[in-house]
Amino acid sequence: MKQFESSQVAYNALHGVEGLSRRDALKIMGLGGGAMMMATPVESQASSSSDKNVKIVIVGGGAGGIMATARLNRAAPNADITLIAPNSVHLYQPGQVFIAAGLMKESDIQANNSDFVPDGVNWIKDEVTVFSPEENKVTTANNGEIGYDYLVVATGLQYDYEAIEGMSADLVGKNGISSVYLNNPVQGTASGGPLTWKWFQEMRVAAEKASPENPINVICTQPDTPIKCGGAPQKILYLSDDNLRGNGPKGGADVSKNAKFSFCKKGTTLFGVPEYNKTLVEEITPMYGNIDDKFDHILRKIDPEQKIATFEHKTKTKGAWDEDLEEYEMIEKKEMVELPYDFIHVVPPMKPVDAVANSSLGWQKGSGKGWLECDKETLQHKRFPNVFGIGDILGIPKGKTGGSARHHGPILVENLIAVIEGKKPEAVFDGYTVCPLKTQYGEIMLAEFDYKGVAPSFPILDPSRPRWIWWAFDLYMLKPMYWYLMMRGLM
Repeated sequence: MKQFESSQVAYNALHGVEGLSRRDALKIMGLGGGAMMMATPVESQASSSSDKNVKIVIVGGGAGGIMATARLNRAAPNADITLIAPNSVHLYQPGQVFIAAGLMKESDIQANNSDFVPDGVNWIKDEVTVFSPEENKVTTANNGEIGYDYLVVATGLQYDYEAIEGMSADLVGKNGISSVYLNNPVQGTASGGPLTWKWFQEMRVAAEKASPENPINVICTQPDTPIKCGGAPQKILYLSDDNLRGNGPKGGADVSKNAKFSFCKKGTTLFGVPEYNKTLVEEITPMYGNIDDKFDHILRKIDPEQKIATFEHKTKTKGAWDEDLEEYEMIEKKEMVELPYDFIHVVPPMKPVDAVANSSLGWQKGSGKGWLECDKETLQHKRFPNVFGIGDILGIPKGKTGGSARHHGPILVENLIAVIEGKKPEAVFDGYTVCPLKTQYGEIMLAEFDYKGVAPSFPILDPSRPRWIWWAFDLYMLKPMYWYLMMRGLM
């Protein structure tokens, strides 16, 4: 129970029970440090506004769409603003991992979207099926065509479980298969969290019956596509393993030696930023002692009845020496590798929503094909200057996190207002992304970075070190900040 107890120490500290005083904790995490995890960038502080009578359409009612709506409603008081979004329930998606870890319930991350849509905004509860930027209009499923002067695309992304042969969303929760990502934003459900917590518990029961000589096999996967919250696959890996060590909310003996974990992902590193990768490779993985990082292993097929996962594994070997280039020719070899499992956490491949991908708004070629074609700094569309994007749908190098969307908001609004006023958009998104990587119960490595590298909001603390204070912030403070400040465009 040692690590779970450390999260209780964090809670106690916030309430003045022991250790760090409540005043000092709030000073660091709440008032003094402000919203350090989603701190407002200096270049977005300008309070640009326009009193012009223009029609703005915002598509999407997730974090990005709601933030854009709230900010634009204040910045353009005379604008006719329409929000097109089918979801009546808003999901606090960062909480899904805490649900999986047994520390939240599904109801804890649900709220009414009507609480966040500002008065005066025309909310059409519908879905856009066709984008026609050449004609400045969108087509909805039930309300026909809707025109605009300016468009904000905040549709998010979609999961593609079926891209894995033999896999489908309805297999989650069966045959040892789990996926914390499983949710339905339109219906306002997040069943992946509760099903993964059940998976945690079933894994522990199985490990208690196993032995080091005959351990259970657990596989955690990460696809070769862009994904929402790139650190989530590792969060599930570490927390489920730590639960076997007895550090979860239900405690118990350490049975982690009765399990073997395989983490299968694209690439040859655990994290793309060297400073954070170093901590994970040199400290976190060795700390557990039962994790095998299988790099360049991408899940392509699953047999849920036989419990066999098939991975595409690519390797490169030296070929002939090239005298002109003075280097060896590298020959790529691809093989399919079958791995048996008792439990597997599947992170689905992800893709842009069809309406964007099938329109001229998406990148037309290249690795980012289908994702919204926006400038990575101004968030303005590269071919349609009256179109901007926010959130997961953006086809830019970084930014598929709630923290990124929070930083997109003020940049988007300032640049859209500039365009409305006939000016050049000059506000710059620096690529800020945040991943509160849960390395065990009670500790988080707050991985903040941008286009240039490590970008801590609170540099007095080494950002590569896992700390209980970030766990306390994430578990106890971030959600109310999200509901009461972020979704209202106040931070």
